[in-house]
Amino acid sequence: MIFKVKDKGESTAVMIDIDNKAKCCGCAACEAVCPKNCISMQSDEEGFLYPHVEEKGCIHCNLCDRVCPITNKIEKAPFEQRGYLIRHKDKKIRVDSTSGGAFTAFAETIIDKGGYIVGATLDEQLKVKHIIVDSKNDLGRFRNSKYVQSNLHGIYDSIKKLLEDGKIVCFSGTPCQIEGLRSYLKKDYKSLYLIDTVCRAVPSPGIFEKYKDYLVKSFNDELVGVRFRDKYYGYSYSTLNVKLKNKESKYHRGVESDPWLRAFFSEMCDRPSCHQCVFRTQYRYSDITMWDCFNVHDFFPEWDDGTGVTRILVHSTKGQELLTESKKYAETVDVSVDEIVKDVKEMVDSPTPNKRRTEFMKDSETMDGKALFDKYFPIREKNNLKHLMRVVLAKTGIYNNVKYGLRKIKKKGKK
Repeated sequence: MIFKVKDKGESTAVMIDIDNKAKCCGCAACEAVCPKNCISMQSDEEGFLYPHVEEKGCIHCNLCDRVCPITNKIEKAPFEQRGYLIRHKDKKIRVDSTSGGAFTAFAETIIDKGGYIVGATLDEQLKVKHIIVDSKNDLGRFRNSKYVQSNLHGIYDSIKKLLEDGKIVCFSGTPCQIEGLRSYLKKDYKSLYLIDTVCRAVPSPGIFEKYKDYLVKSFNDELVGVRFRDKYYGYSYSTLNVKLKNKESKYHRGVESDPWLRAFFSEMCDRPSCHQCVFRTQYRYSDITMWDCFNVHDFFPEWDDGTGVTRILVHSTKGQELLTESKKYAETVDVSVDEIVKDVKEMVDSPTPNKRRTEFMKDSETMDGKALFDKYFPIREKNNLKHLMRVVLAKTGIYNNVKYGLRKIKKKGKK
């Protein structure tokens, strides 16, 4: 249950009461809509943000109940979509981006119109939060995936003020954040562009703090930067990169040998709502949906140069217009919708939680970061060997060929 009914004499009132955390995605719409500012997003024992109500200030207006995108979920019927591959024309931007630099192209187009860009970044304390910018010089802060759930405090209200002032705004986020903002605004704005990603799940900010502690203790140095997806070895073998204060870091590790990536991709630290996500669908309220295209060779081999390509679904006329205007910065290839969404299970299927998740989360309450990750994701010889093999394949230029070969064998095995 997310909301409980309280008897107020002649009427009833609603109070937030989360006894099933799978029913709260942490979108923060309830915090934003509260007219008395008596709802705040606070961390639970797993490090996720949930709404906390200061009951003395609550006037029982029920707005928190009405704004919740899960409680008031409205299914969207299938509609016409268009599919594309897209990549930024600037190779440096592609290499610096998670995939093909599509969002930078969209953002540059919006800024050319005098608009504002809203997206997730790592701040000075290496905490993930949404910020608002209006300069192309700041767009690099949005590049690269953020494998942590972002903090949206104050963002919805700021977006609404910009829209009411007639400004153009482009908001990028996970599907649940898109729905949270949409529900908070209560109406469509012609000047609002919504761009979401195909989201695997959102990991715990609290567990990311544990990972940062793991890195500090492992390197015996101050941590000043983390890139969750760099292309040091190319697009196909993307790795996590660490930046240190006092010494050069050559840490470029993939999902086989980095503890954070192993925790994330093994569903060890996902938000509970991600395992029962109600926003996984091909048909969305956003204008554009973006995600990776590791198998670009299957669609358009000419672009398989290791710098990255983005797949997108366009859901609206507004999204199509933005794509057309963005061709100043990006190039596109038409792909049928059926082909572009084929086998993209993250779009429609929720991941299954790791069997050891409860144990892991319980230990995280008492163990420091290094002890925690050494216990559950120790770096053994087999992990280093897998990493070395991938590095060799990437450097010799045959990594893609091996991946394509394994994919074909896997497909044949399913027939």
